Amino acid sequence: MMSRLFLLALLALAGLASGFAPLNTAKSVVAPATLPSSTSLAVSVKIDVGEGESIEQALRRFKREVNKSGHLMELRHRRHFENSQEKKKRKIKEARMRIRFERMNRRRMNKQRA
Repeated sequence: MMSRLFLLALLALAGLASGFAPLNTAKSVVAPATLPSSTSLAVSVKIDVGEGESIEQALRRFKREVNKSGHLMELRHRRHFENSQEKKKRKIKEARMRIRFERMNRRRMNKQRA
């Protein structure tokens, strides 16, 4: 129970919660069910907080999981319209960087083995 409350608090802190409207409002307006907006993502990042684990450690693990899932990067890309040519250029650039980091990692691992 405590870990679920903690996760909800982390989601709110990370800015991934659906909204920041107060819960107890006298006048509530409910939007009709529509298609999701271009900047909405289905967030499914979960961590289990262990007994005696500090908040800092759990928050660090949560941030790492969010970064690995790629939700924030996807939101950044969806913030503005990106035509197909720009998207293609961005994907090529990302692939180039990924290959470069993999190559650096391989070299680093080979040095450690030797």
